[in-house]
Amino acid sequence: MLASVASEALTGLDGHPVRVEADVVAAAPAFSIVGLPDAAVQESRERVRAAIVNSAFQFPSRRLTVNLAPADLRKEGPSFDLPIALAFLLATGQAADGCDGRGPLAAVGELGLDGSVRPIAGALALAESLRRRGVRGVILPAGNASEAALVQGLEVYPARSLADAVRQLAGGGVEAAAPADPSGLLRAASASGADFADVVGQGQVKRALEIAVAGAHNVLLCGPPGAGKTMLARRLPTIMPPLSLQEAVDVTRVYSVAGMLPPGTPLVACRPFRAPHHSISSPGLVGGGGSPRPGEVSLAHLGVLFLDEFPEFRLSALEGLRQPLEDGEVTISRRLVSVTFPARLMLVAAMNPCPCGYRGDRERECSCPPHRVRQYATRLSGPLLDRIDLRLAVPRVPPADRRRAGGEEPSAVVRARVGAARERQLVRLAGTGAYANAHMTSRHLRRHCLLQAEATAALDRAYEHLRLSARACDRVVKVAQTIADLEGCGEITAQHLRESLSYRGAGTDLW
Repeated sequence: MLASVASEALTGLDGHPVRVEADVVAAAPAFSIVGLPDAAVQESRERVRAAIVNSAFQFPSRRLTVNLAPADLRKEGPSFDLPIALAFLLATGQAADGCDGRGPLAAVGELGLDGSVRPIAGALALAESLRRRGVRGVILPAGNASEAALVQGLEVYPARSLADAVRQLAGGGVEAAAPADPSGLLRAASASGADFADVVGQGQVKRALEIAVAGAHNVLLCGPPGAGKTMLARRLPTIMPPLSLQEAVDVTRVYSVAGMLPPGTPLVACRPFRAPHHSISSPGLVGGGGSPRPGEVSLAHLGVLFLDEFPEFRLSALEGLRQPLEDGEVTISRRLVSVTFPARLMLVAAMNPCPCGYRGDRERECSCPPHRVRQYATRLSGPLLDRIDLRLAVPRVPPADRRRAGGEEPSAVVRARVGAARERQLVRLAGTGAYANAHMTSRHLRRHCLLQAEATAALDRAYEHLRLSARACDRVVKVAQTIADLEGCGEITAQHLRESLSYRGAGTDLW
């Protein structure tokens, strides 16, 4: 007999319809899977066989052929275990399709040898793809139910075992899971215990970081060990505006595909903060692999990517940051597939001014010879540095500031100013696809950024004397626009532009 079950394949963040067809005939016992399956799908033969037998169903000695259509789409991962088992049980008459005229159900899930249905990666993206195709509902692991329930308009039927899935398919199982309340999940997000008030002193650096967060600008912190670079960077998410509902879903989709959603957390409600070690490979940072997976730049989408010991990262990994920093996305191409992951992030990099770390320090003398300092600085290429909007010198905290207790602004106060500036940007950039000044294109700059005559003259002088590139000039204007937004000004003044240029030039003697 022949039977089929609808399912879904995932390529990057995009779903593709798959029809799982099972044909059972009276012939020499065999179990074959066709339709361009990978090794994980081929291994599902043993999982499906054991799960069926251990769930008190029969696995007759017949020839079973499973086709995953369309045949030219590569099928990856264990999520086809459940639809293969259901198609086999339908073909052998051990299960019934309870379609009641409202449309069939799709199925995804991994099977354990005991018949249990285990969670899979990418359930949210799969559910969104099924909803767009007009599928009525989906049978999926109970561990993914709360995640898939975020998708409105799709009936989600959780299954803890193969027997549960058979009952769901026949229409006799439990009712569909209640739709999730993503707004409630956002409100219930726990706040971080860190606070900007923990950092004593560094008033100028804090001011620059507030500007950077307000416009989502990239930052490079340069200073001696122990000056507070890492402490400042780790508190940046506490002054960022909270995620909107759509932003939270976008971040959750990436984490779901990467298989990194924490158990019991269907929605990522806080802005990501990723801090990979400098030994990370280029695919680990940017994304890639034989089956393309999101890298750290995508896991930091709409959040912060912190790269400590910036010059110690591999050159190939750092140079791979150019496209995502410019375009806000990463495109990975392989022989059979090309996928795009979002990467709209704020880069925060930290480094010492020299190998020993004390070049320019007032209290300790640098022990590095000049050629070592030059060699250290040239690990960062000009095109990469050109994409960093603010280069900040982080000096050692003076003893008087270090002994001072209290008086520092808490994160909530700074976050309120940043949120007001972001609201002005959202109004100005409505309909452009950008949500912060750092994401404006040259066309957006000409249309939305108004420079006073004195500011224009100052920019022209800086272009000649500082030998800025055209990209650097645009980024100077973007930072100046953010400063104006923080002050509620409708135009960019010469003062705004000079402050922006001061952040662009800080520490440039190193290069």
